Amino acid sequence: MQENNMYPFVNLPLPYAYDALEPYIDEKTMRLHHDKHLQTYVDNLNAAIEQDPRLKQLPLKQLIAYADKLPQPLQNAIRNNAGGVYNHRFYFDQLTNPSIVRPDGKLMQDINQTFGGLDKLKSELKTAALSVFGSGYAWLVVADKKLKIVTTPNQNTPLPECPILNIDVWEHAYYLKHYNVRADYINDLFDIINWDKAEERYEKCMRK
Repeated sequence: MQENNMYPFVNLPLPYAYDALEPYIDEKTMRLHHDKHLQTYVDNLNAAIEQDPRLKQLPLKQLIAYADKLPQPLQNAIRNNAGGVYNHRFYFDQLTNPSIVRPDGKLMQDINQTFGGLDKLKSELKTAALSVFGSGYAWLVVADKKLKIVTTPNQNTPLPECPILNIDVWEHAYYLKHYNVRADYINDLFDIINWDKAEERYEKCMRK
């Protein structure tokens, strides 16, 4: 993921072309999701920070971590928009052109040990993502040096647990192609996960 962790925040370009994920995610969805939805979170986050110049000194993760301690009415604005920037950047950065690459190395060993194989991990992640009422995310995280699946509502994050990958189940992530069939979108998403990126994140999490 490219670096832009301090105010002013910008909408970083995608690490691939808008149509690179077809047929699993269509070009129009990617343009709207990145250029409109993420851009709105970036703009709103900057606008909220400008109301309290002290916040300009805090990196993105600290803005999220300290949101509950900020002055009212900035708490919700910072939590929602800083989370929206973090979650979307994380989501876009984990995707890649369709391939048959599977997880390997230490991550795959841990997946086998914790979940009993990749297919079982996918099944549990899918169940978690389908369980999110309304908008939110399902995550694979490292917590206490162990893999764990969690969900978060809206634009909440799993921090301080260390995320490996996420599934965005806000309708704008899939509705143009998959309509209301969230399960089909999740199935397609598994075909464009960048497992090399997941391995990189996993190893970083395990070093903390």
